[in-house]
Amino acid sequence: MKNHETVDQFIVATKQWKAELTELRSILRATELEETVKWGGPVYTFGGKNVVGIGGFKSYFGLWFFQGALLADEKKLLINAQEGRTKALRQMRLRSMDQIDRKLIKAYVKEAVALSKQGVEIKPARNKPLTLPAELQAAFRRSGKARTSFEKLTPGKRREYAEYVASAKREETKQKRIDKILPMIESGVGLNDKYRDC
Repeated sequence: MKNHETVDQFIVATKQWKAELTELRSILRATELEETVKWGGPVYTFGGKNVVGIGGFKSYFGLWFFQGALLADEKKLLINAQEGRTKALRQMRLRSMDQIDRKLIKAYVKEAVALSKQGVEIKPARNKPLTLPAELQAAFRRSGKARTSFEKLTPGKRREYAEYVASAKREETKQKRIDKILPMIESGVGLNDKYRDC
């Protein structure tokens, strides 16, 4: 993922959906939200809080509402892209310019801003117990350095690594992930450090 400094750079670098993302940007810029770039993509905030972002993928483009689970969603347009993992974030996926309904999107944004103004939000669960997958435990038995470095990481970073390995469905994928992360762990680097402070 390329880190863009401006939304203009993000849209220019987009391989597809340029016109559609430009249209979504136009809708969001007509609201009271402030435009910024986080994690390399456009994010719109209110009072410093993330409200909505836009992006494009292979088969769709759309908006994601950071507290979308709290929205009424009477039209049933919002989906949880990671069922069982994502509590608050919801996506509105679109597949053509014809699906962009300015009035409807503004209504969703207005509701999201109202919730933000009220301070209503779903907070991430803290202090969840850390469960290390058996494959990661075995890797630590083989490498004392990795185990020691892992224990020095913050609880959140340890959890990210454990979930990254555990979420792989196949043993082969789990092993590839372990091979990738062991040098990172030994260097004291978190799995998602490159996305932090964007």
